[in-house]
Amino acid sequence: MAAIAPPAAGTAPGTPAVRPRRRRRPRTARSPWLHVAMIPVTLLWLSPILFVAFVAVRSYDDIAGRGLGALPASFSLDGFTTALTDGGVLRSLGNSLVVTAWAVLLSLALSAIAAYALSRFAIPGRRTILLTMLAGNLLPPQILLVPVASITEALGIADTLTALVIVQVGFGIGFYTFVLHGFMRALPAEVFEAARLDGAGPGGIFWRIVLPLSRPPLAALAALATTWIFNDLIWAMTVLRTEAKFPVTAALLNLQGGYASAWNVVAAGSLVAAIPTAVVFFMFQKQFVSGLLVGASK
Repeated sequence: MAAIAPPAAGTAPGTPAVRPRRRRRPRTARSPWLHVAMIPVTLLWLSPILFVAFVAVRSYDDIAGRGLGALPASFSLDGFTTALTDGGVLRSLGNSLVVTAWAVLLSLALSAIAAYALSRFAIPGRRTILLTMLAGNLLPPQILLVPVASITEALGIADTLTALVIVQVGFGIGFYTFVLHGFMRALPAEVFEAARLDGAGPGGIFWRIVLPLSRPPLAALAALATTWIFNDLIWAMTVLRTEAKFPVTAALLNLQGGYASAWNVVAAGSLVAAIPTAVVFFMFQKQFVSGLLVGASK
């Protein structure tokens, strides 16, 4: 027979004992000093952007007469007009968007397929394959400029946006595969076993299960890849020759040479070039943070 605990003192016999409720700890109010301390840090981080914005909306005569560091005494959008039309920033911005969209899409698609195969199939030497793909990103790009230029010329795709897309995909797929491989390998095996019992094949499992579960790391990699590819200059200058095919980074470099004294034009072009990456980051901000925290609680 199970032993019955005696009733607590002060209770009548036969009355069931009542367990005392645990007192909830009062929630401590968040200290506002963290936000107060972050205000000067935020202003310090935003100061270069604000400085460039002030220069971009000033006229050339204002900058030449009062100096670059003076407060704006005029408001003019001539710098944006000159940068977008005469400076070729608008055309180069379109080239960058095309290259970035195709390179990010192809890189993540190929990396997802490669990571799924390397993490879920018994491929001979898969660890060596993965490390070899990752090792390509550890090489300094400076020593690969001449080989990359020679290969594109030998293939007949030099001075084309297609060549730039292929180069961006080739040098990014190793890192993306490495990140996605670590995530896909941590997925529970019971999910795959249940899918096989339901009659799903490898392609169906990848499309219906793996890809939906991999949205956080894919979104984080998409944000990073967009920033890297859109802001790239070294591979664009290596592969391309024609000015009409230059991305926006190369156009800004030419803008600094052609409008060396017109700082409002250079500042306006820099602001326009920064808009796409800022938009992408703010669109994928929540997915980016969740993608970076994937696996932190495991």
